[in-house]
Amino acid sequence: MALKATIFKTELHIADMDRHYYQNHSLTIARHPSETDERMMIRLLAFTLFADEQLSFTKGLSTDDEPDLWLKNYSDEIELWIDLGQPDEKRIRKACGRAHSVVLINYGGRTSDTWWDQMAGKLDRFQNLKVLNLEENSSKALAELAERNMQLSASIQDGHIMMSNERHSLDITFECRKD
Repeated sequence: MALKATIFKTELHIADMDRHYYQNHSLTIARHPSETDERMMIRLLAFTLFADEQLSFTKGLSTDDEPDLWLKNYSDEIELWIDLGQPDEKRIRKACGRAHSVVLINYGGRTSDTWWDQMAGKLDRFQNLKVLNLEENSSKALAELAERNMQLSASIQDGHIMMSNERHSLDITFECRKD
């Protein structure tokens, strides 16, 4: 019998001073059985960074032809494709061909550095691709915020993210590897 996804409920309060976006979101996140808390929380962080009423989580790990999150317009065109991790060049090329804008959030410490060293030259040609690297300490700390029912607040200013719950507060930083 196949394992089922674990459901997480999140009340997310976003104050994004960079984009002038101030909104509360009630989210239901299905964590795939093979997904870690760290990866799930990075998906939630990606939602926070690019929050929009039309941004949605996809089937993610259980589907090869969808990103982790996407923003579609009313014509069903993909405006924003957000992937996590260290995808191969073929997947990135496919994403850049299907979406107006693609964001890749790279994480994993040394393995993400090795991936970047191998991929950087190959990704230069994709004009609609942005690559952000999440520092390893930030991704590990995010995992500690994971609970089945979460109340989170996020403040974003000058590209700097502060995410907190009632007990912990995290300072999250990214390195922009490709813009």
